[in-house]
Amino acid sequence: MYSFIGTARLNGLDPEAYLAYVIERIADHPITRIDEFLPWNVAPHLAAAAKATPIR
Repeated sequence: MYSFIGTARLNGLDPEAYLAYVIERIADHPITRIDEFLPWNVAPHLAAAAKATPIR
């Protein structure tokens, strides 16, 4: 869970919004396209409010 949250933050996403996005969609998503849930692929789909200052 720590790496999930850390990766979201490193990519400038609010971890809670990122997790909610993934959980809402993962059940119906094909396993062969799981890479679509990586933070850098999800970022364009999240609202501006879900963005956070990336940690460096």
